[in-house]
Amino acid sequence: MSSIPQNYCDENELIDCVQRFFSRHHVGKLLAKCNGMKEKGVSPVSLLRYKLSNIFVGRSMYMQQRTGSFKEDFSKNTFYRFLNSAKTNWLRFTSLLAADIVNNDLKDLTDDSRKNVFIVDDSLFSRTSCKKTELGSKVFDHTDMHFKKGFRMLTLSWSDGNTLIPVNSCLLASAKEANIIGPVKNFDNRTIAGKRRKLAQTKAPEAMITLLDTALSAGLKADYVLFDSWFSNPAQITAIHSKGMDVIAMIKKSSRIKYSYCGEQLNIKEIYFRNKKRRGRSKYLLSVDVMVGKENPIPAKIVCVRNKANRKDWLAFICTDTTLSEEEIIRVYGKRWQIEVFFKTCKSMLNLIGECRSLSYDALTAHVAIVFTRYMLLAMEQRQNEDQRTLGELFFFLVDEMADITFHRSLGILMDALMASLQEILKLSDEQLTAFTADFEARLPKYLRNALHPEAIGA
Repeated sequence: MSSIPQNYCDENELIDCVQRFFSRHHVGKLLAKCNGMKEKGVSPVSLLRYKLSNIFVGRSMYMQQRTGSFKEDFSKNTFYRFLNSAKTNWLRFTSLLAADIVNNDLKDLTDDSRKNVFIVDDSLFSRTSCKKTELGSKVFDHTDMHFKKGFRMLTLSWSDGNTLIPVNSCLLASAKEANIIGPVKNFDNRTIAGKRRKLAQTKAPEAMITLLDTALSAGLKADYVLFDSWFSNPAQITAIHSKGMDVIAMIKKSSRIKYSYCGEQLNIKEIYFRNKKRRGRSKYLLSVDVMVGKENPIPAKIVCVRNKANRKDWLAFICTDTTLSEEEIIRVYGKRWQIEVFFKTCKSMLNLIGECRSLSYDALTAHVAIVFTRYMLLAMEQRQNEDQRTLGELFFFLVDEMADITFHRSLGILMDALMASLQEILKLSDEQLTAFTADFEARLPKYLRNALHPEAIGA
């Protein structure tokens, strides 16, 4: 009986996969750039690698120590000291790592004409008890429209329509002091810890601009920024447009948000009911050009569509790129759904919520960044395994050659089999078989005749 455990090969493959990811994207150097330095003898890269791989093993550090399977050369105090470090800039780390993945790997797999997008959304980071959790708050959950304990995990991601890469995030506490349940620690606002906590207590639209600025400074670029109606107000739209990116967003049906239309300041409901709708099976009901913003208004296009969940209702989208067609605006906005799948994957499979029980806001921020890194690893492995273009020019060369050979050869085999069957069953003579073949080939399209006789083309 073999003494090798059943999961031995899987663990070795996992170690190789993580090691390739760390080497290819220089994770150690990126961590050092973000103040991820060791305080004592253990390298922070080894601690990050262990935390990253831990979820795939299926046992927590506690259970590994209890069962005797913990084989690392550091103690749990070293591990927790790494997570609780207030000096590591995890916001910049995930941004730099995402930029390295996108610019060095994904850009070569994507056509230049394809539109790349930033996607902004938030999801509930729930905590069952917040009395001792730093900055734990009562936050509003948009899903069931109730207040819950925890944080709002505001997330910025990048997508080419195929692969989504999480860029950075912020665990937002409540901007109202009355809704903050947990303790609030004071740090110098010039330090990373102070800036991190200040960002956590800002409103979501303002924090979104900070996340975008961090991504742009890391070297990431996108054509459009997509977000839903919770972030779409004229101030945010004009602020993003001033950074050289266009916005495609769902519009709030609010009477307080006005747009300049035909020389008047109207809200979206007034614009919708003043115009005639398209009938039939059109993909959209209405399309109008407006001006957005008060001080420096910019042109934009509003597109209204039917709500599939309620045929009597309608939804409105705004796009600052007025050259886009209505169908293209709807298609590009559809890429926003990828971030919902990302949230579901992180919570269901990557243990975003249940793995870290730390009370420190720094440790929670580090945990979220490491979960994002796990997703980047899985996303790149999936893209490398499924996208045939990752094999490079050699793939195209071989596929072209194999396609020609397979087509000519298979057609020749079919013709030989047909002739043999006719001669065997119908007892045709060689002269009859030749006449049948000539007549049959004459009735074929030209490209099939050329495929049967490629030497005639070469001559």
